[in-house]
Amino acid sequence: MTDNILDSDSLRSSINESISNQKRSTVTVLSSLLAVQDSLHYIPDEAIEEIASFCKVTINDVWSVASFYTNFRFTPPGDKTLDVCWGPSCHINGAQKLITKAHDLLDIEGEGESSDNKVTLRYSTCLGACAQSPVFAIDHKMFGKLDEGKVETLIDTLKKE
Repeated sequence: MTDNILDSDSLRSSINESISNQKRSTVTVLSSLLAVQDSLHYIPDEAIEEIASFCKVTINDVWSVASFYTNFRFTPPGDKTLDVCWGPSCHINGAQKLITKAHDLLDIEGEGESSDNKVTLRYSTCLGACAQSPVFAIDHKMFGKLDEGKVETLIDTLKKE
């Protein structure tokens, strides 16, 4: 992923381009939020303001939609995303121990970004690869039949990229 830090004018320009270029017959607050997140991978404060202006609604109207959906994020993600599955098959096959290992290696608690912002760790209720459990995914690429050694190798590779 490219650097998410843009100057305010560039950021607003990118946001407005995302909002204006929607290929929908009806542009809504929700479709605009999705367009911005697809483009920037998060919803900056400036997007809330620009969407409110574009859709002719209040900032509170936009926040009410944005905060309702848990898939919107309001801080820039890390360069890579590590999805850890804790669904039933993965859980039975030791995912919790591997999640704890990932937390230790990334020095984070729960979901979030590593201090160097190289990795965003997210929990997933199912990554759809139960036969390969336990499973992690890096930017949607699956890694299965994991153990602590394999998790350490994966995370070491992420930290070096």
